[in-house]
This record gives sequence, C-alpha cells and structure tokens, in this order.
Amino acid sequence: MSSVEQLGKDRWRARWRDPGGRQKAKTFTQKGLADNFLRNVDAAIRTRTYIDPSAGNVKVGDFAAKWMSAQGHLKPSTRATYESILSKHVFPRWGSTPLLKVAHENVAVWVSGLLSSGLSPATVRYVHRVFSLLLDLAVRSSRIPRNPATGVRLPRVQIAEKRFLSHQEVNALAQASGDYRVAVLLLSYCGLRWGELAALKVCRVDLPRHRLSVAEAFSEVRGKLIWGTPESHQARSVPIPGFLVDDLTVAMAGKAPDVLIFVSRRGAVLRNLNFRRDVFDPAATAVGLDGLTPHELRHTAASLAVSAGANVKAVQRMLGHASTAMTLDVYSGLFEDDLDGVAEQLDAGARVYSVCTDAPIVLPKAESAGR
Repeated sequence: MSSVEQLGKDRWRARWRDPGGRQKAKTFTQKGLADNFLRNVDAAIRTRTYIDPSAGNVKVGDFAAKWMSAQGHLKPSTRATYESILSKHVFPRWGSTPLLKVAHENVAVWVSGLLSSGLSPATVRYVHRVFSLLLDLAVRSSRIPRNPATGVRLPRVQIAEKRFLSHQEVNALAQASGDYRVAVLLLSYCGLRWGELAALKVCRVDLPRHRLSVAEAFSEVRGKLIWGTPESHQARSVPIPGFLVDDLTVAMAGKAPDVLIFVSRRGAVLRNLNFRRDVFDPAATAVGLDGLTPHELRHTAASLAVSAGANVKAVQRMLGHASTAMTLDVYSGLFEDDLDGVAEQLDAGARVYSVCTDAPIVLPKAESAGR
C-alpha cells in the first residue's frame, strides 16, 4: 500500500512496496511531487515496467566495469578498442554520473562536442555505439527505464571510394613485392584479411582440391600478437585460382604441416605495419599505386570475383562475411552489372514471344477440376 506522510515543513515521504514486497521510501520537498511520484510507481507496477529508483544511482564508471566483464564474447582487439573508448571519451564526461542522471539531451550535446573536438564522424559514431551498448545493459538490468542514447542524431560518414585493381595492376604489385609475390596474390585473389594470411599454415592448404581453410587469425592488441579465430569466428573454405597452385607448392615446400607459410625475413610472424614499411608501401609506390593498403586487396578480390561471374552468396562465403546483406552493404555497386545481365536475359526471353502477328494469341485452356 503506497502512502505520503509529512515529516516536517517542506518534507514529505512517499512510501510503497516494490513488486517483491520490499518497503521503499523517497523524500520530496512538496506533497504534489510525492503524490505524482507514487502515481507513476503504481502505474509502473501494474504494467510490469517498475524500476527501483535506487538501482540507477550506480555511476557510469562503476557500471562500465560490470559491462566489460560481460563482454567475454568479444575478440581481444575489439575488447581493447572498447576499453580505450571508455577511458578516452566516455569516462571523462560520464564516469562519475549516476545512470539515472544520464539525459538524452546531454548525450546529444556530448556527441556534438566530440565532433567539434576534431574526431572523425566514423569515430564519433563508434564512441556513441559503445556508450549506447553500455546503457542497453543498464536497461536490461532494470537500472534505467530506457536508453537515453537512443535516437541521438549522429554525424554522417562519407564513405570513401573503394579502389579496385585490375589483373594487370595486381600482377605489377605482386612482382614489385619480391619474395612476397605469392602473399600479395593470395590477398588479391582469395580475399583474405591480413591476420588470416599471417596465420595461414601449410596444413590449411589443400592443393589437389584448390582450397584453403581459413580457421585462424592473428590480431595485434597493444603491440602484442594474439592468436585467435577469424573476425566472424567462423572457419571457411576459400577457392584457390589454378595459376597459384604451383606458386603455393614452392612456398610450402619442405615445411611441416603446422608451420606458417608466410613469415618475416627473420622468420617471425608477419606484422602488418612492418610488412607495409619494408615491402608493401615501396612496391605500391613503385608501380604507381601510392597510398594503397593491404586491406584494399580484399576489395580487389571481391571485384575480380564478381567480374568473373561470382554471385553475392559466393562472394560472401569467400570473404567470410556474416551475411549476404553485409556483402551487399559493402559491395552493392559491384553487382549492378549482374542486374544489367538479368534484365538482358529477361528481355531476350520475352522477345521470343513478342513477335507481332494479326492473329490473336490463344492460351491453352486449363483442365477442369473435376477431371
């Protein structure tokens, strides 16, 4: 049973029992405020949307520690990114703020300030996403009734135009890469991520079947190499073009099954930054492809596959995307030619029955249901 009692001048106490039967109380300076509060409490209990007011008093910084402890499913690199975002951008503004005091309009002002501080639109969106995920857990934990970060207007990200190399450009880049020619060709024709290439072992390559299995990957977290699974956590089988079979045979010759195929000149794991500095960047500059990155060869693999007739499902499986929708989001422009081809085939098929004659076209009668 809820009630309001006067404690003294300008002091009123609202009492109620939560859904678990526990006695609760909150003090107000006006009776009207206490009455209105209890009406909202009673309505929330009836509609099963009740939130204990004291549950939202936990500070964002303290709750973030609980949130991060629940992120065991994240890859180490993603977890490190989340932690960096919290310490650099979220905690300075929200760390000491109780969850219940995080207001939608203040989140909007904060997001605007991040953009004004010089952060890129993509980074601002990522920072907002991390904070919003944290607040989502607060909602699911019944600490706040709704996520105050939802609906905040975010800056638009201008998508950079992707660079797709031709067969001739890929060949020139590979030749300029010297001892790492085969590695460049694999990136360009098999669509591997850098960490997947660096972790590729001899036992993962089936030359007779022209297949390689992508089941492991390296990532770098704060300068340390972490051995793990591919980005999607799913192993996949990738086709190897026939012209690469002989080159891979040479690259794997004499190596044990569990040995890495591509390593640094000192025999260590290939690190992206070192490889770019010592091999890739000079090779790209030498053939007129300044600014090219190894990851852009993944785009090239998608482009060359589509131009060879691969459909969206095949490209998705090759690249290891979580869904065909993701593939289309990234490479929708590549499939425009496919749509043109479909239209041409439909047109050709329709024209067979579009011969103009004076005689009316009579369609065969359907048989009656009783026969």
